[in-house]
Amino acid sequence: MTPNHDAYQSPYSARYASAEMEFLFSDNYKFRTWRKMWIALAKVEKDLGLDISEEQIREMEDHAEDIDYEVARQKEKEIRHDVMSHVFAFGQVAPKARPIIHLGATSCYVTDNAELLQIYDASQLVLKKAAQVVANLADFANRYKDLPCLGYTHLQPAQMTTVGKRACLWINDMVLAMTFLQDLLDRFRLRGAKGTTGTQASFLALFDGDEDKVKALDKGVARILGFEDTVPVSGQTYSRQVDFHYLAAMANFAMAASKFANDLRILQSFEEMEEPFEKTQVGSSAMPYKRNPMRSERITALARHVMVNTLNPAVTASCQWFERTLDDSANRRLSISEAFLGVDSILNIYINVTQDLTVYDKVVHRRVMEKLPYMATENIMMASVKRGKDRQAIHEKIREHAHAATRKVKLEGGENDLIARLAEDPNIPLTLEEIQAHLDPKDYVGRAPAQVTDYLRGEVQEILDRYHKTVIDEELTI
Repeated sequence: MTPNHDAYQSPYSARYASAEMEFLFSDNYKFRTWRKMWIALAKVEKDLGLDISEEQIREMEDHAEDIDYEVARQKEKEIRHDVMSHVFAFGQVAPKARPIIHLGATSCYVTDNAELLQIYDASQLVLKKAAQVVANLADFANRYKDLPCLGYTHLQPAQMTTVGKRACLWINDMVLAMTFLQDLLDRFRLRGAKGTTGTQASFLALFDGDEDKVKALDKGVARILGFEDTVPVSGQTYSRQVDFHYLAAMANFAMAASKFANDLRILQSFEEMEEPFEKTQVGSSAMPYKRNPMRSERITALARHVMVNTLNPAVTASCQWFERTLDDSANRRLSISEAFLGVDSILNIYINVTQDLTVYDKVVHRRVMEKLPYMATENIMMASVKRGKDRQAIHEKIREHAHAATRKVKLEGGENDLIARLAEDPNIPLTLEEIQAHLDPKDYVGRAPAQVTDYLRGEVQEILDRYHKTVIDEELTI
């Protein structure tokens, strides 16, 4: 299809989202699902005794995907009602079934159930892609679990960690987001067949007051679509709080990805790590040497949109007067689709970036060694005390030397000479070689390597077994 360069195109469709996610919010998915809903309704109504023939149902099934969008468009232009225009279009290709299409139902029977199915299927795709991110990061964490690096609190150098242990923080954020979404899916329910204001009055009339048949209809429709249950009560619509829950779940993925992306942007500035950069990629139109973290920046940008979007369903849910108002419709067409398309786009980039992360080991080590003398001072102080020195006196000497070394680095641009200063001080009862023995970075990472192994073998492996059994490379033993 030739793009129309005089019309607005969503960046999700033009640049970011995958074909799989786009399909789930496409016209074909939506309106084919409407027809599945009408067929399911007719089947259960027939089974429960209404005068509906096998021939009518077969005709509906034969033309379930035969959608004339132009007929529907013209009819909607005339009657200004999207559902009835598609009832009309379905009746045109299934004339024998026309009298029983949408029998007893309100518009939300098809719209709400179809939207819930969109949310369900889109959530499954999100979980699948999130699992790939976890797999990529698990491989990375395992490879770099022993590589010491500077840890940061307040974005200031703190106790050391390892590159792999830091990656586990990114994994954990993604696992938390996946767990939250899976909890919602485990409680997933369709709206079912509830009628115009949720009372099922129209269906009660169809079945001559037989409440058991009305309840059976509600459950039967859900069962045909693959679910065992429906919401216990509704107005004309299911509670719009449900939309908020799922968009909050999407915000969790956005938060997790944005945290990773921001960390990587900073690490790329430190020159410790780098996102993939193709041979022909241009970093800047003005500065040819630039290697900008544009993919991580894009994650951050899209994540911001997804997180802010959670305000939409919150306001919508709070403004649904009594059994329902229609001010939800236009908003939800935008907010729900864009939340899932946004997270899909984020995860596509996240997968791409984590498939080929670059770690500059020598830079990581150099930066560690610049700060390690400060971190080693406590061990040096304890070793001095063991040789009979006064702790407070040694503490003061080390403090003086540390500040002097810092002044040399910051004010003069010199090297950190703290170790040489300590070795030359007669109050410090250790030789240069003995002091240097305290400068092995691996002595300062605590249980970081073991924590990585434990975490990957435990919770991460459970996640991968559930969602993505084949992603772990044979070399990754966790």
